[in-house]
Amino acid sequence: MKNEKMKKVLKIVKTVLNVVVGLFVILFLLVVCLQRFTNNKLSFFDYRMFTVVSGSMMPDYEIGDVLFSKEVQPADIKVGDDISYFGKSGDVKDKVVTHRVTEIEKDENGNLLFHTQGTANIIEDPIVYSDQIYGKVIYKTTILSFISKTIRTPIGLVIFVIVPVFYAIGSEMLTSLLNKEEERRKSRK
Repeated sequence: MKNEKMKKVLKIVKTVLNVVVGLFVILFLLVVCLQRFTNNKLSFFDYRMFTVVSGSMMPDYEIGDVLFSKEVQPADIKVGDDISYFGKSGDVKDKVVTHRVTEIEKDENGNLLFHTQGTANIIEDPIVYSDQIYGKVIYKTTILSFISKTIRTPIGLVIFVIVPVFYAIGSEMLTSLLNKEEERRKSRK
């Protein structure tokens, strides 16, 4: 009797764990796809997720770090804030850039103009206008950064992609086989 209860508890724990991990993976993939396929034009509840692809913000952000940026009013951005924006000219044209605000000024019409620069760069970026800004960096996630950096290596690809896929397939096959065997045994009785 205790054995049956233990099996049920383990089955429930496994199911809950699979659902939680599955939902996390689906949500993560949804956010990544949303960012990729909309060219970062859409946000998820005013948040965007970016992966650092250059060393321009070293040592604050390393290549592969995953950052969350929140949409804010341009007037709420201060000197020293890190912002993510869409480059429209120069070396940053058509790229999403995350750099630090070094100066803020107003043009003759009262529009805010942002001077930004990577902390590891010696050259300032072209002027950033309010309509280019995606948001202010609010968080660097350690876990997703670790996964992002690890997945870029052959071993990481195996650990975080191939092994989980084979685990999911194998787990479902094993569960199916065990259920069939249990049904077969019950039908003999």
